[in-house]
Amino acid sequence: MARVRERAAALGGADPYLPDTCLALAAAALSVWGVVVDDRGWPWWVYPLVLAAAAPLPWRRRAPFTVWLVSGVFSLAQSIVAHSVAPQIPLHQVLTVYTVADRGRDWQRWLMLAVLVPANILGTHSPNGMLFSLLMSVGSFILGSLVRELRRRARAEADRAREAGMRAAGEAARAVAEERARIAREMHDILAHAVSLMVIQAEAGPLVVRTDPDRAIRTFDTIADSGRDAMVQLRRVLGVLKEDGARPQLAPQPTLAELPAVVLRLRDSGMLVRVEIEEHGPADVQAAAYRIVQEALTNVLKHADARSVTVRVARRGRRLEVEVTDDGGGVGETAGPAPHGWSGGRGLVGIRERAAACGGSATAGPGPDGRGFTVNALLPLGD
Repeated sequence: MARVRERAAALGGADPYLPDTCLALAAAALSVWGVVVDDRGWPWWVYPLVLAAAAPLPWRRRAPFTVWLVSGVFSLAQSIVAHSVAPQIPLHQVLTVYTVADRGRDWQRWLMLAVLVPANILGTHSPNGMLFSLLMSVGSFILGSLVRELRRRARAEADRAREAGMRAAGEAARAVAEERARIAREMHDILAHAVSLMVIQAEAGPLVVRTDPDRAIRTFDTIADSGRDAMVQLRRVLGVLKEDGARPQLAPQPTLAELPAVVLRLRDSGMLVRVEIEEHGPADVQAAAYRIVQEALTNVLKHADARSVTVRVARRGRRLEVEVTDDGGGVGETAGPAPHGWSGGRGLVGIRERAAACGGSATAGPGPDGRGFTVNALLPLGD
């Protein structure tokens, strides 16, 4: 079956003049044979006349209507001066009518049909001949019209398949881009939080190593725990990228149940952290809330110079409210170019993106009475 399709494709891509020339020779041979077998002794000029009706066939696909007109003129002349030599099956007429019905313009097709029907009725000398001529002409027209419709449907199917392929490729590329962006956010949140905590603990360790060895030991333990936790999370995020041939899948997502471990490490660094979790919500909302809290706490460590921070997760109607408030210096007193503002770094931009990805929103600004800083996110819980 595959070989048959390959041969058909090869024939379809071959030069169309070659098979059409063969058809023209076959039609010419039939016409000449009709003159030879007729015993009326026709003069020599009848032979060029019957040959001229088949001569334009090699160009039937390039100019179907013109070929039909030229062939029809010679066929009409033959019918008038030598009607009896017409072959039983006029191959040239069948081919030209079929080609116009298949490839011609609409007005050409219907004009040809309007000419053929009266010509076949008036140009024959017997009822049987009239019926046979109509059968050949109208039958060729119907066959060409069917092939034309099949071609149109095939083109429409091919266009739909191509559009579906383009849509599928676009959706796949968009899904890949979204997953890459999500993994980039995950890695940023994991590394930024862990490294910030490790840097702060490492800076505090030498200060207390002589005066408070027990606290120094806890500090270094916190550094080790932060590093191990970061490695575990990185392996979880990147693990799905290492399996060759695996089906596309999302990396495992954190939940609010894992938040106490993050808070514990911050408390080990000397910061007072209060956490109130009243509602959890679906998995995607929990993942977004976890990362928002994690990034907000990272910003507190890096920029706020705060002693305490409060994390609240509660239900507000059909939305989950996530609020992180610290008692640090706030926007006006922190060093650097607006580290808490939306343009102050990748972290707060990531918070806004995470909230938007869930269909929610996030804001950030000074806390109550201008003291400290507050990150607030509202995430829809769905129906």
